[in-house]
Amino acid sequence: MQKHIGDFDIAIIGAGIAGASLAAEIAGLSRVVVLERESQPGYHTTGRSAAIYSPIYGPQPIRALTRASLGFLMSPPGGFAEHSLLKPRNATFIAREDQLSKLEAMQDELSDSSTITRIDALEVERRVGLLREGYAKSALWDNGTSEIDVASLHQGYLRQFKTRGGTMMMSSGVKRVTRDGDIWTIETSKGCLTADKIVNAAGAWAEEVGKMAGAEIIGLVPKRRTALMIDPPDGVVVDQLPLIVDVNEEFYLKPDAGKLLISPANEDPEPPCDVQPDEMDIAICVDRIERAFDISVRRVQNSWAGLRSFVADKVPVVGYSDIVEDFYWLAGQGGYGVQSAPAIAQYAAANIMGQPVPEHILSERLNPDSLSPGRLGSNSR
Repeated sequence: MQKHIGDFDIAIIGAGIAGASLAAEIAGLSRVVVLERESQPGYHTTGRSAAIYSPIYGPQPIRALTRASLGFLMSPPGGFAEHSLLKPRNATFIAREDQLSKLEAMQDELSDSSTITRIDALEVERRVGLLREGYAKSALWDNGTSEIDVASLHQGYLRQFKTRGGTMMMSSGVKRVTRDGDIWTIETSKGCLTADKIVNAAGAWAEEVGKMAGAEIIGLVPKRRTALMIDPPDGVVVDQLPLIVDVNEEFYLKPDAGKLLISPANEDPEPPCDVQPDEMDIAICVDRIERAFDISVRRVQNSWAGLRSFVADKVPVVGYSDIVEDFYWLAGQGGYGVQSAPAIAQYAAANIMGQPVPEHILSERLNPDSLSPGRLGSNSR
């Protein structure tokens, strides 16, 4: 018989940015425990984030949640972080001749954004000196992008959670969940506990946790993305470069502590795992970067991969299960989880605590139905 660890109001499965931010919001209001399968929080995805805040990136609900997160990221609560969480970084989405229709569609979709402008080939080359001459025919330039201090954001939430009396259990992978009346029993590798509600913030493992609980299938697919670190060409002032993204997301290049972080922006389906970079991804990345930029990659200094988990419409699944009581989905944040974490946590906290959704989130034209599990149309197993 497993050791009984304790009784809680809410058990959050997963201590990445999604679980940690929500836990910090509701700790002090309820007895909250966070269960994390690894020995440190944020090991799989949060710790491998590209660390970009971009209010023009992603589907419309993500853009709304990202805008609603700006206030928190610019002015976090006292004691949350020792310095600002954002550092301005211009961004540009570049297009070859054969990609101009995609660029025009993106411009149309973002017509309500005040931070983007269209620039021509000469201006792209002037602003992005690394580009090969004639490669890009046009681009969108965005001055609303920033770099996020992901470590400080994540640690701030974890510290806030602890200060507010929350319980963190590391190396506590969930083995089984059962429901008896109004109570969930959760069996972990360290023992057994009970909770009135479960929040499924298990990242790439969220569908597996849903299956344990008998919840609906949301069609979550973890996808591998690889990134590399390389030296810049001699004489290039790295910090003056923007984030450079291919409009079809065939690659991106980002300044990073005097180096260049590059990625093929791949989305390769993988089972939930401690994913590692694939040699083919690395080769593809180097080829695409050398074609677009006046760069010769002599040596890859470091490479890594992370899992970005999506459902079909690439919008997070945030809300109570339609078929299992007191089971709350907080999954499918894909590559947008860090930049939208403050607003998603505030939204979910309001849901779970039976409070109205904060007005600053709704005012960004967020439709709550766009986040609900029911929108996916699969309500049974």
